[in-house]
Amino acid sequence: MDAQTNSRRVLVVDDEPLVRWSVAETLSDHGFQVVESGDAQGARCAVRDATRGFDAVLLDLQLPDSVDLSLLRTLRELAPKAALILMTAFGTPELVQDALHSGAYRVLDKPFEIDALANLVAEATSEPAGGVSPAAAN
Repeated sequence: MDAQTNSRRVLVVDDEPLVRWSVAETLSDHGFQVVESGDAQGARCAVRDATRGFDAVLLDLQLPDSVDLSLLRTLRELAPKAALILMTAFGTPELVQDALHSGAYRVLDKPFEIDALANLVAEATSEPAGGVSPAAAN
């Protein structure tokens, strides 16, 4: 990763502790500063209370207190410059289109290759933030 990676902040939101830990460890190993949350309320608080904004947010679609795209839309409003990457095992074509139209950078199908994640986040944070990637899903 380049020298700027270590200054990039990423919020990882997933209610599955092992997934959250794996993603956070992978990104940390690649020099990203990682903050974790296990639910929608924690994600909203982390974004609102951050002294420095996030460059990317990896967001699980299905959380105990959020099961639709409303959290993605809220985070888009709270963090307009962050690249939002939605992670889901329920990625229908309609959901992918709705997520992209709601400001997602990419929709990542679960399960995904953990080793490719750091490159995706580096790519997402090196482009103008908030932009929609032409590739919808992996």
